[in-house]
Order: sequence, then structure tokens, then C-alpha cells
Amino acid sequence: MRSPAPGSHFTRSPVVRHSPAHRFPASSPPRTDTVHDDTIRALFPALAESSEVYLDSAATTQKPLPVIETIHRYHSSRTANAGRGAYAWSTELTARVADVRARAAAFLGAQHADEVVFTAGATAALNAVALSWGLAELADGDEILYNPRDHASAVHPWHHLRQVLARFGRRIELVPYRTTELGEADTTDILGKLSPRTRLIVTSHLHHVFGAVTTLEELRGRIDPSVLLCFDCSQSGGHLPVDVTELGADFAVFAAHKMLGAPGVGILYCHRRIHDRLLPFLPGGNSGVRLTESGLVGTAMPDLLEGGTHNIPGILALGSALDVLESFGIEAVAAHNRALTLRLIEGLRAAPGLEFLPGPAHAPCETGYGIVSFRIAGISAADVGFVLGELGFLVRTGLHCTPSAGQGDDDLDSVRVSTHIYNTLDEIDRFTACVTTIAEEVT
Repeated sequence: MRSPAPGSHFTRSPVVRHSPAHRFPASSPPRTDTVHDDTIRALFPALAESSEVYLDSAATTQKPLPVIETIHRYHSSRTANAGRGAYAWSTELTARVADVRARAAAFLGAQHADEVVFTAGATAALNAVALSWGLAELADGDEILYNPRDHASAVHPWHHLRQVLARFGRRIELVPYRTTELGEADTTDILGKLSPRTRLIVTSHLHHVFGAVTTLEELRGRIDPSVLLCFDCSQSGGHLPVDVTELGADFAVFAAHKMLGAPGVGILYCHRRIHDRLLPFLPGGNSGVRLTESGLVGTAMPDLLEGGTHNIPGILALGSALDVLESFGIEAVAAHNRALTLRLIEGLRAAPGLEFLPGPAHAPCETGYGIVSFRIAGISAADVGFVLGELGFLVRTGLHCTPSAGQGDDDLDSVRVSTHIYNTLDEIDRFTACVTTIAEEVT
């Protein structure tokens, strides 16, 4: 990879550190008792009826039959609202939503079910952090550390919060930190930018472009316990083991549609130690607040942040998605993605003029989490994506919702490949052969 330009957000990281929960031995294959290509293909109708190769699971995952059937069943049988009625249709749904909440808490390593809030998505969850915690807690001069190369949904809410607070005379500072050449958050830079006014550090757990894992474990014991940690787990949830307790997260967000579930549902994890520091996010019906003579008074979590009618079919579908993921074993899913990533990197190295963006391709050890981005000299990423699409390979191209792009970071314009349990080594081999042919023709 070329050396970073002066002023670049990249810094060199001499050592790769990964949480034990994310180490997968090179010899670890997917569980053969549950993972079979034909069986998996049949489980995902959109793949079963198509000859195209779907390599865009970082944008959204394919939906398995149990998820599809759960959504259909809700709308076609005993449709009701949860938590609103005393009749069986409603009370049964209330119990089912509570069960999905408990299962989601266990899946992501939360200690208590009331730490799991259902939102309209990961973007809504991050905005809930900004508006329910930030509005209530931040004072003039307080600071938030963030990565401008993270997804826009993990960047824009803090800028919006700053603008809102400024209208009321409170001016907070947003302090950007750098990314290493391996695609991880630069913890050395973070430590250098911490100040007595730092209140929150925000980072991607698995980066949506670079495919690198950041745990912030290097910060443990070296920062004031009052500094809160917020992890965007949109790409890691459902792709590799995530334990919010091990991460030391105060907030963590997940997107159901990237966990084999349906769009319109997100998970916001809020550690119990900060529950009493939150304002209602969506005050209204069933929002965990009550109106008193002195104004609105919050009651208990998670209702405090769940105003309005739940996306009931989406939440139930999340439960079915967790069933599917647990039937595979999340460790097996991660091991499978790792094997595909290593095969992909190995195959793409032969393509002339191909340059990998930061990530697993530059790691000193064999690692991978299902996301690899690259570009080819002499042809735009958009043109590569168009040709690949015409040949039946579905990938993401462009700037990948990264807000720093267009501000001196247009080198993020790339082709992104992202995998999941339904992809095969044969698909990767055919893809890399196709990319090599394209590269040979333009160089």
C-alpha cells in the first residue's frame, strides 16, 4: 500500500491486537454438522432462485425463510398490538416481544434485558444516544472523540447534536481521531487527544469499509471511568461474536437487517449504569413517561426510549434471525467469513494494478471478518462494479456512506466485497478470477 499523504487520517500501527472473542484459528472451519452449501442456499429464497453471486452483505444480509415466514404470519394470523390489550392476541405478542428482547440481550452479551432498546434501526439508535444522553448530559466545552472515517450514521448524529446545543448556548467540541493502516481506530491518537472534558468516545466495532475490528482494549485502565464508550456494531452483529460486556460498552448499536433480520429494527444497548442519565427519546404513547404537574417524568427502561408502536413483525423476525444464527453457531459464521476473506485476499493479490484499502490484506497475521475493499488502477470503482454486476457478481462501489469522503478522503472510492454464511469458496474463486481478468484488460 502506498505511504499515507501528509495530513492523512491513516497512521501506522506496528502491532495488531484483537480481543480473544475475535480470534479464529486458521484451522477452524464452519461447523459441518450445520453448515452445508446446498442446505444454506435453500434457506435463502432470493439466492435459491438466482444464479447471481451476492457479495454485499455489509449493506444488508439475505433473509432466511424463517424470517420471511414470521413476518407473513404476523400479518396473516392474530394481528394485534403488543402491550396494548388484555386479550390473548395482544398479551401473547407482548410476551413474544419480551422473549426476543431477552434473547437479544443474551446474544450480544448484555447482563440485563432492560439494557436492550428496540429502535427503528442502527441510525435511529445512534441518534437516540445523541438526543437522549447528549442533550441531557453535555455541558459547554465538553468533547466527543469520533472517527471521521466511520459510517455517516456514526458521525452525523454528533454534528447534529452540536448544532442543536449551540442554539441553546452550549458549545461542545467534536475531536476527530485517526485510523491506522490496518483500518483500526488509532488508540494512540485517541489517548493523545483525551482531555478532562472528554465525555464520549465513539467507534466502529467492525469498520464498514476496511473490515477491521476495533475493541479499544488498549484504553482499558488508561482513561477516566467517567468517559463513556459507544460502539457501532452494525457490521459485526450477526457476523462475528460480540460481547458488549467484554467490550466495556456503555452504548452499542446493531442493525437487524444486517443480522439476517428485516429492515426497520435496530438494537440500542444501554448499560444500566447510565439509565438514570437518559431523557425520553420518543415521548408519546407507551413511552415510559408520565405527565405530572411539573412536566414529563421518566419511568423505567427500556420503555423510556421506546415511544410509539413497536415494529412488531420486525422484532419477531429478529427472533427468528437469532434462531438461524444460533443454529449455525456464531463462531462458525465468523470462521466461515474468515476463510472466505483469506481466500479473497489471496486471489486478488494476483490482479495487476489492484490496491487494497486498509484492512486484513495489510495485517501481519491471517485475519478477516468478511469485508475487503480495493481499487484497480486505470478504471473507476463504479465501472468495475458495473462490469461485475453484468457478469453476475453483486458488490458495493463508491464512497460507502463515509462522510469524510469529499474532504480530502476521496481515496475511499473503492469496490467493497462483503460475505456471509451463504457464500462459498467457489464463488470467491470465480469472483477473483473475474476481477483479475478486468485488471489485466485495463493495465
